[in-house]
Amino acid sequence: MSISPQFRTVFLYVALSALWIWLSDHALAMLVLDPSKLTWAQSFKGWFFVVMTGAMLYWLIGRDLTRLAAINRQLVHGHEQALRVLVSAMDIRHKETRDHSDRVMRMAMGLARLVGMQGEALLSLKFGALLHDIGKLAIPDAILIKPGKLDEAEMAHMRRHPDIGRELMEQVDFLREATDIPHAHHERWDGGGYPRGLRGEEIPLAARIFSIVDVWDALSFPRVYKPAWPESEVLSYLRGAAGSQLDPHLVQLFLDHYQDIKALGMGEATQPMTQA
Repeated sequence: MSISPQFRTVFLYVALSALWIWLSDHALAMLVLDPSKLTWAQSFKGWFFVVMTGAMLYWLIGRDLTRLAAINRQLVHGHEQALRVLVSAMDIRHKETRDHSDRVMRMAMGLARLVGMQGEALLSLKFGALLHDIGKLAIPDAILIKPGKLDEAEMAHMRRHPDIGRELMEQVDFLREATDIPHAHHERWDGGGYPRGLRGEEIPLAARIFSIVDVWDALSFPRVYKPAWPESEVLSYLRGAAGSQLDPHLVQLFLDHYQDIKALGMGEATQPMTQA
């Protein structure tokens, strides 16, 4: 039977404290015969006990917190591995280019770091980017991989996938904070997007960051309905979409650091990006 960390810590604290009190009281009784000096010695012994037990508790709690942090990292890594299996299956079904979801995730994280995002917010962006199109699992193949233009009814059906994605992710505890990208990456800066018609900074920051990377990726690589665009035309499109489809400040940041962000997507970067 395993012993819980809190029981182990308390048991060790109580055992050592009882031993110290018993031994120190007997030692003082034998070594200090003057009552006035004994009172001073008892006070010193008490303060020494407080300092030493405080240091011991600090070490014990720190050790257990380090162990819990390592377990949490393993848990997050396990979650990410499971998500990558799902994402690989999604990319195959969507007829996406190889490494699509990983590529846009890495680039979105690079741009997010430049904005100053970190910690839990950056982890939520990572999971949201990986699962940005999870709602398309509910879209029939006849619509999802149709080589031609979608008709009005098909487009209406396709535009349901952000809401479906949010609903799916909200059923999983560790993904509830990562729904911004799947739910809002088709919103537009000018308010003409879907599903809610959000405008400007009403659109969550993670979704605004990802939208730029997603547009770049959609134009830069071949899809079932289009060939890849030349890089110069892709960058020209992003400049033209700034202020209408995309957040103009984030587009400029993306373009200012384009080679570094692109290197992340291509797996060529070796260091995390930080804004100068």
